[in-house]
Amino acid sequence: MRPVSDLMCRPIGELAELVRSGELTASELVSESLERIEALEPTINAFTYVARDAALTAAAAIGAGDPRPFAGVPIAIKDNRPVEGMPITMCSDLFGEHIARHDAFLVRRLKDAGFVVVGKTALPEMGLLPTTESRRFGPTHNPWALDRTPGGSSGGSAAAVAAGMVPIAHGNDGGGSTRIPAACCGLVGLKAARNRVSIGPDGGQSFLTIDGVLTRTVAETAAALDVMAGYELGDANWAPPFDGSYRSTAAQAPGRLRVGLALDPPLEGAVIDPAGTAAAVDAAELLESLGHSVEEITPPWSGADLLSDFTRAFGPMVAMSVMVGGKIAKREPVEDDVEPLTWAIWQRARTLDTISFLTVEGRLENLARRIVTALAPYDVVVTPALGRRPLMIGECHGRGPDPWGHYQRSGYFTPYTAVVNVTGLPAISLPLYQGDDGLPTAVQLIGPPAREDVLLRVSTQLEQALPWVDRRPSAVESVR
Repeated sequence: MRPVSDLMCRPIGELAELVRSGELTASELVSESLERIEALEPTINAFTYVARDAALTAAAAIGAGDPRPFAGVPIAIKDNRPVEGMPITMCSDLFGEHIARHDAFLVRRLKDAGFVVVGKTALPEMGLLPTTESRRFGPTHNPWALDRTPGGSSGGSAAAVAAGMVPIAHGNDGGGSTRIPAACCGLVGLKAARNRVSIGPDGGQSFLTIDGVLTRTVAETAAALDVMAGYELGDANWAPPFDGSYRSTAAQAPGRLRVGLALDPPLEGAVIDPAGTAAAVDAAELLESLGHSVEEITPPWSGADLLSDFTRAFGPMVAMSVMVGGKIAKREPVEDDVEPLTWAIWQRARTLDTISFLTVEGRLENLARRIVTALAPYDVVVTPALGRRPLMIGECHGRGPDPWGHYQRSGYFTPYTAVVNVTGLPAISLPLYQGDDGLPTAVQLIGPPAREDVLLRVSTQLEQALPWVDRRPSAVESVR
């Protein structure tokens, strides 16, 4: 077994070039990933399913000279998107052993680009929480500190990349679910603009959720966005096409930007850990030293109703997942099928009438307009990525007698993320710093409407000023 600092931690473009040149076969590369998964899975518990045979078969069909940009590169897919022939469980007992009969559009695009799917990764049941410790599969452990959460809901994907099990993994973000685990695990996590990536063929447009990836570098995230972004036939809505390559634009100088520093948390009552505040302030000072104009701002995003309105808007999405699970099980879902928080949200969503739902949606859209208007003078807004350090495993899992208490606690852990989903703006989490406790300390950058290119350019500039790619989690270094 090669050490964690070897192949699985190299950029995906370099790995593809090794295969294309014949220096390494796709089978050797995929086997390396599978060996790392086998060695580390008992410690990390990042995967719900490992597709060993299917991955090796796909890799064997890839030869030297394959022109696809990522031919032979291993990737993992979060277990809430279908991959043909693999289970899709949502990390819920309700879904049983259901096998997907088709690929999600984004999975098809990743495969067409040459990626080889090595398995499915863990999430909290139905993707509800910013931690990853479902009743069905148990907790996923943060490679930086095994007693801490890797975040969520894309926690399995983030842990797998951080531990060197795969070089890249899929995630999605409905309230921070890509940015939060990126922040917890020392990775790059981009939430693209609303409707940038199709969620078909199973889902229609989503007011909140967008798919993406967890990577080590900004360039890899940009390259993956080139693959995933764009209209699919039948999409009801889509983001305006970007004229060019995200990978190319990420390498360009950002020019002099107007930067706002926002420390006031959107969630009323949230108390921010000093390390998060210091990271945001330091990042703003760094941007100023790089020639950008910086000022502290207080966006109009804090309010007592934000969490409850977000929950009412998010609840029907959960209800749909429960209904799909019931259809798969061929019966009406019962309380024992799901975890207490899922059941509580399902029950509340069933009582939400159409007029009330549209009223909540309208309030959130009005809030989004106020926020986007207030942020319009700025090219980038800097915030802390998290409200607290990565939580201890067992601290917030949505089970027990008070699931709503866990849900409230999760909001205080991640107060800066969900409001960005409400606005539809692009945002990115960058692991610029490392705390005294040895854990990654990230900042969030929020960009203008549909302008991922601005975020990617300035993120590259920050990455060059404070490189993070060579940091390795000590908790898995000794596992061979």
